[in-house]
Amino acid sequence: MPKIVLFGATGYTGRLIAETLIARGAAPVLAARNATSVEKLATEIGGADTAVADVTDPGSVEALLGRGDVLVTTVGPFLRYGGPALAAALASGAHYFDSTGEGPFIRTVFDHDDAARKAGVGLLTAFGFDYVPGNLAAGLALREAPEAVRADIGYFIADPGTSGGTRASMAGMLFEEGFALRGGRIVPERTAARTRTFDVGGKTHTGASIPGSEHLALTRSYPQLRAADVYLGLPGVAAHGLQVTSMVTGAVARVEPVRRLAESALNRVVKGSTGGPTPASRARTRTWAVAEVSDDAGRVLASVTLAGVDPYSFTAAILAWGAQSALDGGLLGTGALGPVDAFGLDALTAGAAGAGLTR
Repeated sequence: MPKIVLFGATGYTGRLIAETLIARGAAPVLAARNATSVEKLATEIGGADTAVADVTDPGSVEALLGRGDVLVTTVGPFLRYGGPALAAALASGAHYFDSTGEGPFIRTVFDHDDAARKAGVGLLTAFGFDYVPGNLAAGLALREAPEAVRADIGYFIADPGTSGGTRASMAGMLFEEGFALRGGRIVPERTAARTRTFDVGGKTHTGASIPGSEHLALTRSYPQLRAADVYLGLPGVAAHGLQVTSMVTGAVARVEPVRRLAESALNRVVKGSTGGPTPASRARTRTWAVAEVSDDAGRVLASVTLAGVDPYSFTAAILAWGAQSALDGGLLGTGALGPVDAFGLDALTAGAAGAGLTR
């Protein structure tokens, strides 16, 4: 009988997803590399089946899965550790969800579109706060203005906290090439190449451009879209500081020996799996996703703002909803899917509302 397998269950985000799945009445298999830790987690959340798997042993990951299963993986940084779970899902005929925010890995998943179609499975990458809210906001705006050809999307967080895994992913991204949607095609573009302001609740906020899933996903449901940018909200000084950092790391990345030394130093300093914000801290955090869609002349035709809970709570809830929906046959297609073409705009709107994100 098909099942949900949660790989990376003992990590910070993994535990939140496990708790949410159990609260929804699901019966996931919790998988991690340490048997004692995953069994302890299962006991603490009220009981669940467990399994041991490690990305250094790809066969152990594939052994978790059978045809029709749904794999949810939080094992990152995904550029370093994400490949075995993706390969295992494709080889086993299992649907795949991950929590990455790493643009280059998102692009890797979309590069497996043909393989996923042949396997008859859906691949849903970045199915968390990175980057479901922006896809949804843009979809709602494009429903109001279907003639729009450009989308600008901003993510904003008040009182943010970060986990060790998030910090490790962000550090790894510093040396990777970004991308954007131009002329209906994905083209290389340095992270933070652009800054832009958005109106969020009557206040002006600045964002720096980042590679998101929207660049790859939105054209599948909205083929008229020719250009898209995704922005991460930062104070103005920080946004411009990220631009400078991006230019420096981009230069470093072109010199392979220097890049290896810099990445090694970062890996020693920035550790993953070191916990994250407390429940009290998460309760204080609020988020917004803003999408503005415009015509060829740059005139804004529609704007949608979605407000939500903290990124980790939203990620846990939307991944749990998506995995259960896929298990129940709710995917609208196969291949590498964006949130809108995977579930449809109305179902996604309802799922996001249940996860704490509303217009």
